[in-house]
Amino acid sequence: MSYIRTNVANGVGEIVLDRPKALNALDQSMVDDMYDVLLRWADDDDIETVMLTSGTDRAFCAGGDIRAIRDSALADDTESITRYFSHEYRLNQLIAEYPKAHIALIDGAAMGGGLGISVHGEIRVVTEKAMIAMPETAIGFFPDIGSTYFLPRLPQGVGMWLALTGARVRGSQALSVGLATHFVPSAELGGVADRIRSGAPLGEILVPSPDKHTDHPPLPVEQIGEYFSDTNIAAIVGGLRGAVGDEWAAQMLDLLGHASPTSLWVTARLLELGETAMLDECLERELHSAEKITATHDFAEGVRAVLVDKDRTPAFVPSEIDDVDPAEVSRIVGV
Repeated sequence: MSYIRTNVANGVGEIVLDRPKALNALDQSMVDDMYDVLLRWADDDDIETVMLTSGTDRAFCAGGDIRAIRDSALADDTESITRYFSHEYRLNQLIAEYPKAHIALIDGAAMGGGLGISVHGEIRVVTEKAMIAMPETAIGFFPDIGSTYFLPRLPQGVGMWLALTGARVRGSQALSVGLATHFVPSAELGGVADRIRSGAPLGEILVPSPDKHTDHPPLPVEQIGEYFSDTNIAAIVGGLRGAVGDEWAAQMLDLLGHASPTSLWVTARLLELGETAMLDECLERELHSAEKITATHDFAEGVRAVLVDKDRTPAFVPSEIDDVDPAEVSRIVGV
């Protein structure tokens, strides 16, 4: 059974994510099918534009199939883990280098792997229902899919904030920090999609409309920049703890408190290295890190607590950021 549907008409190739029960979480077949389709369309002279949509209004794409990865890790099936991540990152690289317009219409949750198939593309359209997040540190993993390349290139501190806390960015907030390129009200998105399918010029369809960018309050970019511009986890946490009476800082401490301390240090290091690296270098480093971190206690425990048993009470080891061994971080990151 295929979890994607495709259609070609009027010079437009459309891929519809169609795994609604799993909120379009990307399993191995979806990753491979999307790669094969996009590779074929890249050389098809009859296709000028590629559009990625969701077949369910519940989500765009909730990420990768992390539960399956945990099952492989528990079975010591490292070959399946390497195959999944290497193929997913290959897909991310293809989208980033795609020779034709690549449009993602995000009307719902787009997390983890959902960003890998959208943010690397040329055009990312969000609605007020869009919810973007990289929640990997809460499951003992790290933000991957090339995010260690694009997150450090967001406004100061924003990438580190998103990566460490798993904070959610909604609608026009994503536009304001560069994760999205266009905003369309959800009620109008179907009409926009139909016009794209008709082959109408994109410049006539996707027109900036600032008056419609008021769906959510602006992000506190000054606070984010103040507290999350460091790459040292202890310094970030110390700064937040010192902000007595700052409710926002307290909320961020709470988010960090639910994350794997090891994942926090690994994530910060990967983003630091990503600041001066090319995308392919970041993806190669992410693959090494994914192979290593999926074999750790924190990954199995984090996925159990969040996605399997859903008790939200993971027992991470170590449980404190000050107890994380720098040598373990270097082993996972590979430098």
